[in-house]
Amino acid sequence: MVTELAEAERPRAIGAHALYLLNLLLLPGLAFVVLWWCRRRWAAAASAELRRHLDQAFGAALWSGALIVLVSLLLVLLGGLQQPATWVLLILYFTVIHAALVLLGAYALSRAMAGLPCRYPLPGLWRQP
Repeated sequence: MVTELAEAERPRAIGAHALYLLNLLLLPGLAFVVLWWCRRRWAAAASAELRRHLDQAFGAALWSGALIVLVSLLLVLLGGLQQPATWVLLILYFTVIHAALVLLGAYALSRAMAGLPCRYPLPGLWRQP
């Protein structure tokens, strides 16, 4: 059964997913802090549907940061900055994972705009009821 988001809460869900995309595309870090603040401020009075959108956007932002930063650092540490293969893998990995995360965020934003639930296919986020 699909439960729709209340019309009054839709702008907050849209804002959460827009902040996720903003964190990936324009203002990394700053948009994450604003998303964290919004989640803390809105979660107490939010319906279950809005809380799911907030948790999904925040959890996806955490996973996105970990996937981009930690795996990139691991590639550099294992390969060394002097190796051309490291740079090829690093640029290829960053491009592919970043594009995939942006596409997931755009999909989640479209679902929020329609008032429908969305789950990111990242560990721990797809199991939420």
